[in-house]
Amino acid sequence: MMPLTLAKAGESCVIQKITGRDEVRQHLAELGFVVDAQVMVVNEIAGNLIVQVKQSRIALDRTMANRIMVG
Repeated sequence: MMPLTLAKAGESCVIQKITGRDEVRQHLAELGFVVDAQVMVVNEIAGNLIVQVKQSRIALDRTMANRIMVG
């Protein structure tokens, strides 16, 4: 298991765990970041990630992406 920030662009991963406060996890869940969901890093710009989850592209800053554990 590793944070999403360590995934390479174009690499597809499965979310294993989401850390952080309840409201942070709830916010990420509303965006589609839930356990067992498939995510793919599209691009990385200055440490911030553009990820594809459930047919949507979403920009995440580094601190949010570090809370998403993938495997």
